[in-house]
Amino acid sequence: MEQVECVVIGAGVVGLALAQELAEAGREVALLEAEDRPGTGTSSRNSEVIHAGMHYPAGSLKAALCVAGNRALYGYCVRRQVAHRRCGKLIVATHAGQLEALARIQAQGEANGVPELDWLDRSQAAALEPRLTCLAALHSRSTGIVDSHGLMRALRQDAEAAGAMVALCSPVLGGAAADGAIELEVGGASAMRLRAAHVFNCAGLQAVAVATSVRGVRLEAMPRLHLAKGNYFTLAGPAPFSRLVYPVPEAAGLGVHLTLDLAGQARFGPDVEWVDRIDFGVDPARAEVFYGAIRRYWPELPDGSLQPAYAGIRPKLQGPGEPARDFLVQGPDQHGVAGLWNLLGIESPGLTACLALAALVTRRAGLAREQVPL
Repeated sequence: MEQVECVVIGAGVVGLALAQELAEAGREVALLEAEDRPGTGTSSRNSEVIHAGMHYPAGSLKAALCVAGNRALYGYCVRRQVAHRRCGKLIVATHAGQLEALARIQAQGEANGVPELDWLDRSQAAALEPRLTCLAALHSRSTGIVDSHGLMRALRQDAEAAGAMVALCSPVLGGAAADGAIELEVGGASAMRLRAAHVFNCAGLQAVAVATSVRGVRLEAMPRLHLAKGNYFTLAGPAPFSRLVYPVPEAAGLGVHLTLDLAGQARFGPDVEWVDRIDFGVDPARAEVFYGAIRRYWPELPDGSLQPAYAGIRPKLQGPGEPARDFLVQGPDQHGVAGLWNLLGIESPGLTACLALAALVTRRAGLAREQVPL
C-alpha cells in the first residue's frame, strides 16, 4: 500500500490552491483528480469574476474569505503573470423598489470591509456607462476578471514545483479510517490503495458523495447537496459596457448579469435552474428569459443577439426557496474521522476565495508553516 502525508481530492481551483499551500508548507502531497485534466467542473464553468465581497453576511466564511481572497488573488496574478483585469462593476437599481436593497448591499459591503465601493446617482452611472439605464448604482472598483484556466495552470505548476504529485484519471472510490490514518481506494488505469494521515476533500460537485464513501463518517453529519445550473449566453457584436453590470438580486443567485472576458466579449448569466443531474447543455429557448432581464438595465439589447455559450453547475447546500448557506469546512469534530476535512458547498465566490480558503484549511488542520489565530 502506498503512503503519503496529505491527499487532496479534486483538482479544481480550490484543490489546486490547497495542494500548493500544503506543498509550500513542506508537506508531502498527492493531488487526485477523477477527470483527465484539472478544473473541468465548477472551476471552469463560471463568470471568471474576482468578487469584492459585498453580497455575503458579515461574519460568514464567504464574506471573510472573499475579501481576503480578492487581495491575495490580485497579488498572485501579478506575481505569476496570470491574465486578469481590474475592470470594476456596477450593481444597478432599475426601479425605485430596489433602492433600499441597493443601500443594504452598500452597508453590507462596508461591514465586510470591502474597499472602493461608491454610490452613484443616475447621472454619475451614465457618465461611466452611457448605454446603461438605472436609477442608482454601486461602483465596485475592486471587482475584476481573471483567466481561470491560466490561474489553475499557475497553481498546478507551483504545487508541483514545491513537490506535490498530481494524478489525473484517479477517482477516489471509497475509503476507511484505519489506525489513525485514512485508507483510500483509488480507481483508474493505475488503481491503488493509498494511506494518508490527512485527506482534504475538495471534490466540488462530488464532495458529499466522496465524504459518504469513507467508512466511519457519521452520515447524519452530511448535508444534502443541491445542484443549481446556470446558463450563459454570449453577445453577438461588441460589448456595450466597459465594466461588469449586475442587477440588484431579487431571487437565488445574483441575477442575469453582464460580464466580460479578457478578450472583451460580453456574456450574460447565469440564470438559476435547479436540476437533479449534471448536464452542461444549454437550451437556446432560455434566451427568452434573458432578453427580459437584460433589457431592464440595457433596453437597447437587439433581438436575436444572444447565442448559447456554456453552463455551469454549483454545489449548493440550500435548496429552492431556502436561505443561502455559507461554505462548510467540516473537520473531524463534525463527522468523526480523524484527519479528514470536507470542503462542502464551495460555490461562488470560491474562485476569488481559493487562496484564502486554502490558507484557512491548512491552518485548521495544523499543517501551516506558521500557526496563527483564525
